[in-house]
Amino acid sequence: MLETIHSMLVAQAGLLLITLVFVMLALRVPIGVALGLPSIIVIFLVSGKISGLATAVVGAMNDKFLLTAIPFFVLSSVFLAGGGVAERIVRFAISAVGHLRGGLASAGVFACMLFAALSGSSPATVAAIGPIAIRGMEKAHYPQRLAVGIISTAGTLGILIPPSIVMVVYAAATNESVGRLFIAGIIPGLSAGLLLMLSVRIAVRRLAIDTIPRASLQTILRNASGASLGLLLIVLILLGIYSGWFTPTEAAAFAAVYGFIVASCLYRGIGFLKGQPWRKKREGYPRAAMRALWQIPFAATCGIVHGDTRASLLEAAKITLMLMFIIFNALMFSHVLIELQLPQQITEVITSNNLPPWLFLLIVNLLLLVGGQFMEPSGLLLIVAPIVHPIALSLGIDPIHLGIVMVVNMEIGMITPPVGLNLFVASTIAKMEFLTVVRAVVPWMLLLLAFLMVVTYVPFISTALPDALYGEAFR
Repeated sequence: MLETIHSMLVAQAGLLLITLVFVMLALRVPIGVALGLPSIIVIFLVSGKISGLATAVVGAMNDKFLLTAIPFFVLSSVFLAGGGVAERIVRFAISAVGHLRGGLASAGVFACMLFAALSGSSPATVAAIGPIAIRGMEKAHYPQRLAVGIISTAGTLGILIPPSIVMVVYAAATNESVGRLFIAGIIPGLSAGLLLMLSVRIAVRRLAIDTIPRASLQTILRNASGASLGLLLIVLILLGIYSGWFTPTEAAAFAAVYGFIVASCLYRGIGFLKGQPWRKKREGYPRAAMRALWQIPFAATCGIVHGDTRASLLEAAKITLMLMFIIFNALMFSHVLIELQLPQQITEVITSNNLPPWLFLLIVNLLLLVGGQFMEPSGLLLIVAPIVHPIALSLGIDPIHLGIVMVVNMEIGMITPPVGLNLFVASTIAKMEFLTVVRAVVPWMLLLLAFLMVVTYVPFISTALPDALYGEAFR
């Protein structure tokens, strides 16, 4: 009898917890607060004390050392976004595919794919590539809604093409390999980008838009060389993690240092050398080389105290604090769910009813698509992943495949109102009303939904590359 009463109270507490969260989200309470405050209220009502809650959450943070990679990836993204990398990537993309039908839009997608691999963040990709690509498309007589819609959607590739902050969060939540996740994201990320580029060519077939002539091989190589220092970071990170040269956290720290050196010393987009050419007019190469010999060490060391560097550090700190606040409260919410034994109850219901894997994946997709409308990806993953991960294992679903499916869901959430961050960034860049941006994104969102179904039910897309490189870890 007492066990029955306790079960009823726990069930009511779980319902109260979820109800409070959704009510607060509906009232537009900040996501971190909407997760943390109901957790504190419910745990107090159930146990009569909250003293152990903070200790448990801090302990959970300590166990998830991978989360320390997030500040470094954020800092690297900020340095590269402000250091002239985006402009060079766009120039290379235009010279490579700009001559095709819908070339400027395709170049915008291609540029987003490349910058996504550097930043690991969808909003950062839209913020960096968007102003250049959207303005260029408008000048070539592309409809503004088409330009905004495709760039907002292509920016979502920032969390699918590795290295990805969201993949780091999933790995931390489930203790899966970050290296395998990064490698697993390559084929789906490239496939999504190519799908968008192909769809653009179809979408513009009846539009009277300007085309640009095919670039010469020399121009393509020159622009590729100009962007190579930034793009080299992708290769170094993936190669370093795969070969065991450094851990994911060390890779993130390396990316931050590399991003600073490239932005301040080589591309000269920030710091003391900002705007200074490598070689002045009528200056000989020996003299330019001698000048660079003292300028680069000076910019690399003294540039740390420059105003641009301080501004980048402050911006990265703001983004990191926002993410960590959400993550901390998401862990608190997850801890309360576990205390109420809700994940265990869900697992029992699913396993006892012999739910087939395809139906389980469909339910996960629906849950994440709805949750992605209201929550930031990192917080949502930290809540959902620990619940669905053990169920997926029991049903024979590869956890790496599950991770990619969840990341694609988070992609769609980035362009889904009311919390889709890419929508707000694009609205600010294009000076377009929010609802107009939402309408512009709808056709591309439907395309991503179709892509999600393919990734969900064709696991080979996600698992082929990591299984080939690392061996089959899951059978």
